[in-house]
Amino acid sequence: MINRTHRFHGRASIQRLYKSGKLVRSASFSLRYAPNPKREDYRLAVVVSKKVSKSAVVRNRIRRRVYEHVRILFGSNAIPYDLLVAVFDERVAALPPTDLAHELNKLIKKANIS
Repeated sequence: MINRTHRFHGRASIQRLYKSGKLVRSASFSLRYAPNPKREDYRLAVVVSKKVSKSAVVRNRIRRRVYEHVRILFGSNAIPYDLLVAVFDERVAALPPTDLAHELNKLIKKANIS
């Protein structure tokens, strides 16, 4: 699971990210991102709606898998960005870890974050 310092707290930050953040998309994900000069580290939110899966168990599994991959990817690197990953496809829950990593890495490279 992702560290508490890397999570969003409150709704205003996420709304600001929806309003002024940039967007990159793939078939299964979208990534909204914006630099945040007030912070030294990244913050991450993962959004999985009920349209993806009616089952809370599946939605939480998807959310945990995305959080874990981003935690491994960024590690202790200090990137002052706010990130929001929205998931559009239920098949993400069953993707092999290498495919999930590949797809998220493509999004992050497309956004030019690292």
